[in-house]
Amino acid sequence: MPSATKDSTILKIAVEMLNAPDKVPQLIEFDQSQPLSSIIQLLCKPWGLPDPDNYALQFSESNNQNYITEKNRNEIKNGSVLRLEQSPAKTVQDILAKINSGNENDQTAALSKLSTLSSDLTFALEFINKKGLSLIIHNIESGKFKGNSLKFALITFVELMDHGNISWDILENQFINKVASFVSNQTNTQDPKIIQSCLSILENIVLNSSGKNLHVEKEITIPSLISHLQNPYQDSIIQQNAIALINAIFSKADANKRKAIAATLSSKQVRNVIYENLIGACEFSKNVTKEALGTELAHQLYVLQTLTLGLLEPKMRQRAESQEQESQEKIKELRKIAFDNDNNSLEVTTRHQLNNSMKDYKKLGFKCEIDPIKDFNEVPPGILALECMLYFARNYSEDYRKIVLENSRAVEHECPFGKTSIELVKLLCDILHIGEPPSEQGQTYHPLFFTHDHPFEELFCICIALLNKTWKEMRATSEDFMKVLSVVREQINRALSASPKGFDKFRQRINQLTYAEITQIWQQERTNREVWESHARPIVELKEKITPEIIELIQQQRLGVLVGGTRFKKYSSRGQRIKDKFWFVRLSPNHKVLHYGDCDEKSTPSLEELGNKLAVSDIKCVVTGKDCPHMKDLRGRKVTPHLAFSLILKSAEETLDFVAPDEQIFDYWTDGINALLKEKMSSRSFENDLETLLSMDIKVRLLDAEGIDIPQDPPQIPEEPDDYDFYYDNN
Repeated sequence: MPSATKDSTILKIAVEMLNAPDKVPQLIEFDQSQPLSSIIQLLCKPWGLPDPDNYALQFSESNNQNYITEKNRNEIKNGSVLRLEQSPAKTVQDILAKINSGNENDQTAALSKLSTLSSDLTFALEFINKKGLSLIIHNIESGKFKGNSLKFALITFVELMDHGNISWDILENQFINKVASFVSNQTNTQDPKIIQSCLSILENIVLNSSGKNLHVEKEITIPSLISHLQNPYQDSIIQQNAIALINAIFSKADANKRKAIAATLSSKQVRNVIYENLIGACEFSKNVTKEALGTELAHQLYVLQTLTLGLLEPKMRQRAESQEQESQEKIKELRKIAFDNDNNSLEVTTRHQLNNSMKDYKKLGFKCEIDPIKDFNEVPPGILALECMLYFARNYSEDYRKIVLENSRAVEHECPFGKTSIELVKLLCDILHIGEPPSEQGQTYHPLFFTHDHPFEELFCICIALLNKTWKEMRATSEDFMKVLSVVREQINRALSASPKGFDKFRQRINQLTYAEITQIWQQERTNREVWESHARPIVELKEKITPEIIELIQQQRLGVLVGGTRFKKYSSRGQRIKDKFWFVRLSPNHKVLHYGDCDEKSTPSLEELGNKLAVSDIKCVVTGKDCPHMKDLRGRKVTPHLAFSLILKSAEETLDFVAPDEQIFDYWTDGINALLKEKMSSRSFENDLETLLSMDIKVRLLDAEGIDIPQDPPQIPEEPDDYDFYYDNN
């Protein structure tokens, strides 16, 4: 046993030196219990390298070329090929010397190398400690860097700041002005990488500094950012960074500034730029989905949509007051548009002579006929409902009159316009999550909202006509009000899920989803639940018998997902997402080790390509949501805590922190980890899968009993006979 323990700390690896053909690679036994400095000293001796302190080991994988330190040396595995390179301190010294040398070629080469090494935290901290970041900032703002030197300097700055060790408040206005000037300079000679970096820098200043966002707003105009969506390079990174900066300025602006930004963004010219360059590009290509835009760009479009719709929140939260003249005038205008164009002029005259406004308000479908403004006291939807009703009346006057007059003549099947409109606006606010901040993981945007000046109001106009159509198809009465709304919710959700490109497409799709169609869908769903919903005792006993088998099946599926692996977005220890940084985690086929490591947005690394390992036996438990260490101090960030989970280790106060891309991945991974730890699976997906699979299994088992009524209780067993002196004679 002692020898086995000793051998487990010794790895067989190779070490090479790049750009040194005379140095033959060494095959060594790497002792994990030995200090790195001693190992480096032993490596330098055969190669005749003086001053071992000037050298350090690096990983050599394509996705991991970080320096090896005492903290990450456990990532080395048997058969690894490492590199012996200059130490971070020596490399920083050489790079700084070349930057200050005045030789343009040396300077560019040094900055190119620096832009690559800066992603390594060990190197970055060394460079920052040697005042390297201050030098980069000074030379950028003073204009000393030009061309490629400027490009690499900006990339370096972004990488250094992404580590989160330096506050964005250190930047002065002169630096911001210089970076903003590169964004505003609309010349085709500008390097795309420069624009990418500058947009990213300005976004971070707006989001992460204390008050610097006001200076960025002063230096950068929204139209100048919109122009980058039409960039001649067709660079999707520039496009997504431009929208990200727009969103950052939008989210940090005060109420008046937000309205001004929204007015600019909702103009037809700007909407066309966004649609044609980002959304419409996919429409004209076959077999192209939203994923073609990239997850980050889809997220930024979702954020833009959420912020724009969020401007409706104040009206949604505002109650209408009886003494408020503006709202009173709007209600009177609703009445005037509906009835004062009636062909029966005598009726109009008589109505006015009798001052019979209460009768008109009843026909309009208000609950409070005496003072209809009280109908808008409920929040949500507040006065937003009144705004939508008036928009419909002004812009679709004929449809408005038709709905009001048809329902005012109906008695039993009246669909009150006022009441249904208020409930419909409330329903739309709920469906579109108006008033909720953008989610960090959200990617669902609706292209049709980028095709109209007043998208929410247009959506209301289509849906109020749909509601009346569905009401008639259901032959509903006032008692069926909530049932009609549930059907309409289903129609709207299903139509939006098809991602229609415009309101005409949405109208066409939603009109196909008739009440009969929705009824058929629901009937199928009810059929799928019939057995499960049955409370017959034989079925209950059968469920109890097969439930352990189903749980075992679900457990195997969850572990299969973990073996297949998942790509996660990277977050800092403070819960801040690191843009365009990903890592991949997968479980070994024997279910004993978790392998993880960095990756790009589209790759699926194999086990061998993932350099980090975590034994399942070292995991103490899994925690979720705000209990996770990286969710403790969110400070108003857009992170979604309910998608976060952390693996707590037994040996030390260390954790492996995750933020799942969606609820399904969150459920699968937390279930899988609990299964590995022999704990109970408890996610919502587990409950749904258990219900579905139980239902399907029972249905299959009961196929032979189709058409037979299963009693609630099994039949009674008859009493035993007095004697058993009987037999069956088959002659």
